[in-house]
Amino acid sequence: MWVWIAVVAVALIILVTAAVRLFGRLPELRRAAGRLQRRQEEAMRLQAGAAKLEQTMLGLQQRAEQAQEQVERIQAGFGK
Repeated sequence: MWVWIAVVAVALIILVTAAVRLFGRLPELRRAAGRLQRRQEEAMRLQAGAAKLEQTMLGLQQRAEQAQEQVERIQAGFGK
């Protein structure tokens, strides 16, 4: 009977030790989670900026193509 009590007592001591270590690390884990959340928000902002830049580049590319077509028409008009 004493053996079982000793086994339960040791198991409880191990469980309490593990819980104390876990609760001791909670603030550190909370700070790490906050940092990850800020990085995720920053990544989302950068992604939105990249999408806007991509749209701007597509618009500029279209304008450049139109300008090139105009130059070709002007050169064809002078060539006649």
